[in-house]
Amino acid sequence: MAQTVDIHVDNADTPFIRNIRPDRPGQTVTTNILRPGQVQLDMGSQLQLHPAPTTPTAFSRGLLRVGFFGLMEFRVEQNYRHALQSTARSEPNFSAEPTVSSGPAGFAPLTVGAKMLASSNQDTRSQVAVLAEMTLRTGDASYLNKVYEPAARLLVSQQLGRRFGLEANLGFRQRGFKAADTSRGQYLGTLALNGPLGQHFGFFTETYTTWQRTTGWKPGLTSGLYWRPAPNLRLDVSAGNGPGTTTYAPTGAYVGIGLSARLPR
Repeated sequence: MAQTVDIHVDNADTPFIRNIRPDRPGQTVTTNILRPGQVQLDMGSQLQLHPAPTTPTAFSRGLLRVGFFGLMEFRVEQNYRHALQSTARSEPNFSAEPTVSSGPAGFAPLTVGAKMLASSNQDTRSQVAVLAEMTLRTGDASYLNKVYEPAARLLVSQQLGRRFGLEANLGFRQRGFKAADTSRGQYLGTLALNGPLGQHFGFFTETYTTWQRTTGWKPGLTSGLYWRPAPNLRLDVSAGNGPGTTTYAPTGAYVGIGLSARLPR
């Protein structure tokens, strides 16, 4: 699909279109497609507030996005689970060695994908995009039973005024390619609102839910604040509670911090 410019669309200079739009920290992926030659890095870490005894308390995510011609961007996502270290608490023992979590830790399997704009113009107030991803069988050896994991999402956004935005996702993910794997797959629905709190500050809030045949509905909530000192740079703090939407993502209440940067502007 060739990239087109509609001369009747007068929306390119609005903050919603011009400013950086990360695909984090929540579960909602934006319809934003990088321009050809642009590169964007979305990074963040979160701390679990009530982890299970053998579950790592920290989880980090890095997403590299590269814009290409044809209203398309390619993406590579790398997650990292920090190893849990603890010592026995029954009696003080200053010579005790830390014990490492028995669960998976280190670099998780890599995810690659592409986001394609279904609309004919990147500057319209209403946009529709499609995201296709594949999680590979890479990562640390502590991640057991690794399989290829295909996933797809329909992304929809609506600009409200000049600076507010409403985003929604509908997606599906499964482990493996067999018919039985499809029946055990996970559906995802999200709805997010973001907007300004002054010239350089803003907010985002999101509600989402997952559904699987064996576990039913599992809702979640994410919200936070961001500071954007430049159109291509954003720092944020967030908090949320809910299920992880990928195989190795943590579940439960957390607080997080992140940074997103885009080059060139």
